[in-house]
Amino acid sequence: MPLDALSGMAAIPAAPTGFHSGFVGLIGRPNVGKSTLMNQFVGQKVAITSPIAQTTRNRLRGILTTPDAQVIFIDTPGIHKPHHQLGKIIVKNAQRAINSVDVVLFMVDSCSPPGGGDRYILELLTQIQTPIVLGLNKVDQQESQSAERLDTQYQTLADEQGWPVQKFSALTAEGLEDLQAALIARLPAGPYYYPPDLVTDQPERFIMGELIREQILLQTRQEIPHSVAITIDRVEESPKITRVLATIHAERPSQKAILIGKKGSMLKEIGSAARQQMQTLVDGQIYLELYVKVQPKWRQSKLHLADLGYRVEAE
Repeated sequence: MPLDALSGMAAIPAAPTGFHSGFVGLIGRPNVGKSTLMNQFVGQKVAITSPIAQTTRNRLRGILTTPDAQVIFIDTPGIHKPHHQLGKIIVKNAQRAINSVDVVLFMVDSCSPPGGGDRYILELLTQIQTPIVLGLNKVDQQESQSAERLDTQYQTLADEQGWPVQKFSALTAEGLEDLQAALIARLPAGPYYYPPDLVTDQPERFIMGELIREQILLQTRQEIPHSVAITIDRVEESPKITRVLATIHAERPSQKAILIGKKGSMLKEIGSAARQQMQTLVDGQIYLELYVKVQPKWRQSKLHLADLGYRVEAE
């Protein structure tokens, strides 16, 4: 399936009678499994995942097309209290997504009781008229002695708002058929928005950068994960290999040293793992060259953020 919406865009067919289509916003606190769910629905990785909260920074689109419907999932950054300019942009974009979709899937972690972050999002959602489904993710990880109590708490919360509840596991796909049916049932009749074989509208360069950032999230456990941004500086394609030159932007020299590692060991590990993911993305050989650059306080600078591709998105 093609990933790059900018290359070889196929013709968009006319939708059959009774076809439903629209946009589903995946909303929730950080690390509740939104990106994992979108990847599961579209059948391949279009959004990065990691155990680190706030992994997603941009609004990503994953496209699921069935014989009867086309669902465009909007994977939003986890809504949280921002601590810097980047955080403010991330949360603002997530909030805007709430107002620009046909259905909201409010995702929660079914292994934990409703918390302050969930109630903050609930308050935001009570101010819109969009249909809302409360999704209880991670049912495969629930402990039997607490599952019924937690399910009851979330069911009570949903009943107060008149929201339907769907239980599922984004990791194992348990319950996803029922969830998919519930979401499609709430979409309006509509056309194909994208060619049926497309799974995302993000260009390959963007996904390449995200795959590098994912490996940084997975390989480093100190101050690094949320202090880096990636730019893809050059992509050169030939029949046998695709050469990619990328820069990792860090905020401090100490972070640069960690990213490079002793004798370049960390950078090699990050590059090797990212290269393997990229080869799956392009279905071919990748040569990846990484550089690390110090960009002081880039998360606080609107100018630097814009240069790196972070800005408040239009509704």
